[in-house]
Amino acid sequence: MNTNPLLEDFNTLYESVPFEKIKLEHYMPAFEKSIEVARKEIDQITENTSEPDFENTIEALEYSGYRLDRVASVFFNLNHANTTDEMQSLAREVSPMLTEFSNDIIMNEKLFARVKVVYAKKETLNLNTEQEKLLDDRYKAFVRSGANLEKEEKEKIRKISKELSQLTLQFGENVLAATNAFELHLTEKSDIAGLPEGILEAAATLAKEKDKKGWLFTLQFPSYVPFMQYADKRELREKMFKAYSSRCFNDEFDNQSILKRIVELRLEKVRLFGYNTYADFVLEERMAKSSENVLNFLNELLDASMPKAKEEFKELQNYAKTLGADFDLQRWDWAYYAEKLKTEKFDINDEITRPYFELQKVKKGVFSLASKLYGIQFKSNPNLSKYHEEVETFEVFDSNNKFLALFYADFHPRSSKQGGAWMTSYVDQYRENGMDHRPHISIVCNFTRPTESKPSLLTFNEVTTFLHEFGHALHGMLSRCTYSSLSGTNVYRDFVELPSQFMENFAFQKEWLDEVAEHYKTGEKIPAELVQKIIDSSNFLSGYGFVRQISFGLNDMSWHSVSEPVMDSVESFESSAMNATELFNRVETSCMSTAFSHIFAGGYAAGYYGYKWAEVLDADAFEAFKINGIYNKATADAFRINILEKGGSEHPMTLYLKFRGKEPSIDPLLVRSGLK
Repeated sequence: MNTNPLLEDFNTLYESVPFEKIKLEHYMPAFEKSIEVARKEIDQITENTSEPDFENTIEALEYSGYRLDRVASVFFNLNHANTTDEMQSLAREVSPMLTEFSNDIIMNEKLFARVKVVYAKKETLNLNTEQEKLLDDRYKAFVRSGANLEKEEKEKIRKISKELSQLTLQFGENVLAATNAFELHLTEKSDIAGLPEGILEAAATLAKEKDKKGWLFTLQFPSYVPFMQYADKRELREKMFKAYSSRCFNDEFDNQSILKRIVELRLEKVRLFGYNTYADFVLEERMAKSSENVLNFLNELLDASMPKAKEEFKELQNYAKTLGADFDLQRWDWAYYAEKLKTEKFDINDEITRPYFELQKVKKGVFSLASKLYGIQFKSNPNLSKYHEEVETFEVFDSNNKFLALFYADFHPRSSKQGGAWMTSYVDQYRENGMDHRPHISIVCNFTRPTESKPSLLTFNEVTTFLHEFGHALHGMLSRCTYSSLSGTNVYRDFVELPSQFMENFAFQKEWLDEVAEHYKTGEKIPAELVQKIIDSSNFLSGYGFVRQISFGLNDMSWHSVSEPVMDSVESFESSAMNATELFNRVETSCMSTAFSHIFAGGYAAGYYGYKWAEVLDADAFEAFKINGIYNKATADAFRINILEKGGSEHPMTLYLKFRGKEPSIDPLLVRSGLK
């Protein structure tokens, strides 16, 4: 008899996912059966004849749908990290089913009636802080999803939600397809002038894998970024830039109409709740609280950074002229001349630092850092099931050798994986019946691949990306909450980047670099003068970097602050939104919105400003470590107990005040970035 592993208890170590047993044909029956089981669990709540209370209604709702959540987490995580055409097709079938089920719960009048009864008497229930937060969140989730609307409006919400789930999925699929569709195949030596040996070896390996001679470059970051930094041939840099910046814009994977429809539907949905814009709706449940606060924040940062950005732009233009550039700098010139100027000013670039950042050594150093700060240990367990042979698997233990989490690390790009880097989970931490269910956490990255002659050698940016995603992972792994919907990274979107961006600070600390950076061939520790150069160059072109991030935030806010459907072209709307931040002339073939997955296929709509918001928090938080010592146990314990363990169980500002003893100041960020 054929059994479906997704419908059975996982009889594995820590109930980890038995990836090798799961086949594509298992998913649909598993979704259908799990939805059926989840519906029965909801019926048990609504048909309970007892007076509604916290336990029989709110907690029962929290613990319902466990099997469905597990199936969905496996399926959608793999659809992002190791997909196929068949899996993407199935995702398009499954997403509307899940949206329909979600709508059935949120529009269930009997269920909402019970939630309302409990909410109305919350002051008399003697709930603890986390229980109060769960009750508030549950009640708001119903109201903010349309439970108080009339029947006709509820039906509109259902239709909108269903269409949105399909469109956001399609948007992401198109970006992946467009990224994979472009290849720059070079066979002439003159075309590869300026490119370092390691980059060429990787490009030659890629070409060989595809039965081609010469060198192959793609729009995946480990290929695209160094090409733009080092390739001498300007017309080829232009070609690469235009391919990257025009993804899903007037091509076969065009996202323009999809994007505008997503914006229109989001607006239509929140209008039914009485909100003027989608941003107003979203920001009500964020630290920033309102569009006005976000725009004031972004413009304050723009005022602080734009003068420096303009100085940097002028300096780079003048520098390029000294090297014979008889043209105005274009976007495809920026990384190239910036790399040369950085090398001249600080005698440092990625190819100088790369040999000291071998991936496995960096990983060991990142694990060691977690051990120093929080006393946790990582034990490799290659016997754990994995979804791809390249995935590395670990058991994580606390300082008392008690099991803390499972950790999966998937480091390198492939055509089946979406671009960028992210942290995710297969199981969030929660407690039930006195048992603490520990989380299963994963980070997925697109780092430089090893070649025939070299191991994976990371750029400095890849090192900070590793630390960033690992910070999210720690937030998940160290969680000590009761309810999974409040545990780990289930926090306000403009707070979620604090633990990740906080970890990036260590990349610029001499103590940590001294431990982690060793030459991959000789084992020689990174020279002190090179460490100093990394620190000295940390603010190189920081004004420009600020302005670029602010431009993304302003673009996001513009799309989600409209009070009417957008009639302009995507290109002209974006141009207007980002105009105040522009340093270059616009490239007509370019459009970043059509590949802006964070806001149109991820969870960052009206929230991209959160990266900068959290930078204010992380710079202020790290100030405490700099004062007390970067490995100071008391400071690390305070950060762990008040931030990392608490998830979303309390308001983020309450948690931050408990850790820091004061509200965050913008000054540490401006000082750290050389803007003040």
